[in-house]
Order: sequence, then structure tokens, then C-alpha cells
Amino acid sequence: MIAAPRFTPLVESLPSTIPFVGPETLERRRGAAFRVRVGANESAFGISASAAEAMREATRNISWYNDPEGYELRSAIAALHGVSMDEVLLGAGIDEMLGNVVRMTVEPGQPVVTSLGAYPTFNYHVAGFGGVLETVPYRDDRIDLEALLDAVRRLRAPLVFLANPDNPMGTWHDAAEVRAFIEELPEWTLLVLDEAYIEFAPASAVFPIEAGDPRVIRMRTFSKAHGMAGARIGYAVAPARTIGGLGRIRNHFGVNRIAQAGALASLGDTAFIASVVEEVARGRNDYYALARRLGLSTLQSATNFVAIDMGGYGDRARAVLGRLQDQGVFVRMPGVAPLDRCIRVTVGTAEERALFAEIFEAVAGE
Repeated sequence: MIAAPRFTPLVESLPSTIPFVGPETLERRRGAAFRVRVGANESAFGISASAAEAMREATRNISWYNDPEGYELRSAIAALHGVSMDEVLLGAGIDEMLGNVVRMTVEPGQPVVTSLGAYPTFNYHVAGFGGVLETVPYRDDRIDLEALLDAVRRLRAPLVFLANPDNPMGTWHDAAEVRAFIEELPEWTLLVLDEAYIEFAPASAVFPIEAGDPRVIRMRTFSKAHGMAGARIGYAVAPARTIGGLGRIRNHFGVNRIAQAGALASLGDTAFIASVVEEVARGRNDYYALARRLGLSTLQSATNFVAIDMGGYGDRARAVLGRLQDQGVFVRMPGVAPLDRCIRVTVGTAEERALFAEIFEAVAGE
């Protein structure tokens, strides 16, 4: 008998984990496609026409390797934010960059701080590289900045995660609060500031990207407002030393040629992005009105989704989610209490919103 390959003790100790069960997996289980796909916070509004054309053109040379430096796109990002190219990193979405940041900064057994119920892919990478996750509960459905800071100081944590606006609740902190949080960070800690939903946030939550603080790496994505989730592309801005460290371990060919071309074109199509943001705001208002009509409350959102509060301690939300899936509607819900009293619904097109409302009203009435 041939022996099985040997795993490291760390890998042997890990459970089999998938941070998100994809809608395709659920469709295979149920034996039918979803009628309404409003669970993964994908954009329902496609990509810009200029991005689509650039990506089609890029396929003409798909037999060539992509530019491992992403020179043109990094140049455009640097110009947009007033930083140098050495302060910009490209990655196959924020997920890939999170993994490399954990790998770069966290040794096995070291503590890492995040919020209880926050983005699970970050937790997945921390476990995968041997870190010890310290979670801080939300306060009033928002990330508790004061408690995060206390945990960082108490544990001397090398890494802390903050998404602003937040997933899964859609809440946010104003720029002044985030700046004050950064100013209080100890010198030994790196903050991952995940701004995947920043295009949808109010102006009060947005502040310029600066690359001078070695305690901060800011991450943004083309998956949400730009509509390129399947292309897997995002970027980070941080001091050149931090970006250089990530350059030692990143997959240099990880961001493909088509994604780079599409992202570059989309970055310049500000009118398209503005139209998406406008339609998302309209869709959030539709969901707020739907919930009010059904006697339910919602959380005000600065993202492209809305958390609808089903009440109770999670049982009702799970039952509603299950019944929605039975009726062909894909939504998600937070994974831990007390956040799991909500279901989370992505803003779809007007037609998708109308169909969701019809099905949700019937299910909620049950």
C-alpha cells in the first residue's frame, strides 16, 4: 500500500473549512438553479462597457503571460490616490492579499484580533498560518473600535482586522472615528483596513488614502461597485516596505491579463460607477420600505446589501433563509449571535428586487 502524503502538524489539526458555501454548491444540492441570486453581495449591474471591451481585447493575447508587475494598473491606482507605485499592491481579490498579510506578519501561536462574526475568510487565513484568533463582540451592530484596541494592547497582537463599511451588517464608522482608532494603535500592530464597500459609503466615512503610516494597509476591490467579482482582482496601499514584504511571498502571476485590463478600464469609467452607486441606494430604499411594510426593522447600510432583522435569537432567520432557498431565493445570514437574527440581502436589479419582495412577503407571512 502506498502511504498517504504527510501533512504538517498544523494542517493535520485544521478542520476542513470553506469560508463561504457558494450558490452553485447550493444549486447542485437542491437540483435546480436559483430564481433570485441576492446572497453573495455581487453586483447585479454588470461591468462598464469600456471594461467589457478591454477584457474582450485582452483575450486576443491570452496565450501570453500577464504582466507580473501590473504596471499600467498600478500606475493608474497610484495616480488616483497620490501615492507612489511602490506603495501599491495588486492581488487576486482582497482574499488573496489577506492570506499574504497573515503569512507575512503572524507566527504560529501569535494572537490576531478581529470582530466576532466579521469576514470569515480572514479568520480562515489566520487559522491556516497558525495564528490564534481573538474575537471581540459587536456593539449595537457595529464593530467595537474601543474593544478592538483594548484587545490589541492586551495581547500585543501583530495584526488586527477592520472592515469599514462592515460585512455582514452593513454598518460603518465615520472617518474621524477610524482615524482616531489608527492614531491609538501601538507601533507593533498592523491594521488591515478592508474598504471593499467604500464606494457605497457616505462621504463622512471616506478619507484619503495615505501610504505613510507603517501601521496600516488599506485594501480595496473591483468585486463590488465595479462588478468584477469573478475576475478576482483588488489592490492594497501601504508604505513601500510593507508592499515590498508582500512582494517576497505573493504569486507574481496571480492577477490575470484579462482582469488587469478590465480593472484599468473600469477605474477610468467614473460615470458607470456613479450609476451603480445610485441604483444600489435606490435598491436599499426598496428593501427598507419592504421591511417596514412587513413590520420588520433593518440596519442602515453603507454597502450594496441590507441586513433585515427577523427578531429572536437566530432561529427565525435560519427558518426564513431555508424557506427562501426552497423557493429559489439565495440569501445569506451572519454566522454568530446576536448578528444571526438578521438575513442579509444583496441589492439586485429592479426586477430581482420585485421578485424577492413577492417571495419574501409570502415566506415571512408563514
